[in-house]
Amino acid sequence: MDSNVGSTDKLARIVVGAVAGLLSLATLAGAVAAPTVVAPLAGVVAVLMLGTAFTNRCAVYSLLGISTR
Repeated sequence: MDSNVGSTDKLARIVVGAVAGLLSLATLAGAVAAPTVVAPLAGVVAVLMLGTAFTNRCAVYSLLGISTR
């Protein structure tokens, strides 16, 4: 799979991943009053966003033929 995530897209993914990770941790710690389902969903979003940002590859982009690189 070729790299298909550009620098601006990568930065956005890092920011979204970090915010989602913090939301997940804050929900688990009880600092944020949110439904219990928010913590695992935000955690999954964080892992996916950070994973695609650091590998410069997005499987969804590949399936759709998109490249921001």
